[in-house]
Amino acid sequence: MPEQISIFEIVANASPPVLAVLAILVLASLASWVMIFQRWFSLRQSIIDMDEFEDHFWSGIDLRQLYSELDGQDDLTSIEKVFVAGFKEYSRLTEQSGADTESIMQGAQRAMRVALTREEESLETHLVFLATVGSTSPYVGLFGTVWGIMNSFRGLANMTQATLATVAPGISEALIATAMGLFAAIPAVIGYNRFSARVEVLMKRYNAFSDELTGILYRAAHSRG
Repeated sequence: MPEQISIFEIVANASPPVLAVLAILVLASLASWVMIFQRWFSLRQSIIDMDEFEDHFWSGIDLRQLYSELDGQDDLTSIEKVFVAGFKEYSRLTEQSGADTESIMQGAQRAMRVALTREEESLETHLVFLATVGSTSPYVGLFGTVWGIMNSFRGLANMTQATLATVAPGISEALIATAMGLFAAIPAVIGYNRFSARVEVLMKRYNAFSDELTGILYRAAHSRG
């Protein structure tokens, strides 16, 4: 029975361009997995932080007391930063003489929008990289595939008799490049879609909280006037 060639032997004997393609795809895959785990833990913690903050916020605590607890801390969560930004601007404007309700609310809403934009950028960290790996890895693998098949046919030109054994190594390395491209792309695409959906859910909750806080501050500013 003929001895089978292992995948490692095929990769070791692959042409330099195919080896370069495989190295790029392996590095991209490793980086993707690191970012996937990082994003999973980060977004999971953001959801937990949101739940805990909402429970605390709606527990009946005075908003000025809540603001004093959070203001000046360096490790605020995303939703806490939105609250602090809005309430801080609200407090600053209400202390100004002659400030009307509309001006106060516009300032508070503007501060929260800026905070929301920053937090959305933070939540979407690494997602662009995952999208890039997911969309380009199959084409990078395809390049290695094309190169490997080209090498196989070029080798046939120098042979008087072509057999399957002569072209099998080149085709095998070509197919390995294709498989590696898919191996790098599929987790990245799944991770990107999954995390994009989570970011969207979180941003909807952040925006809903921002609207609720706006309503509370509006009633407080209106009763003040």
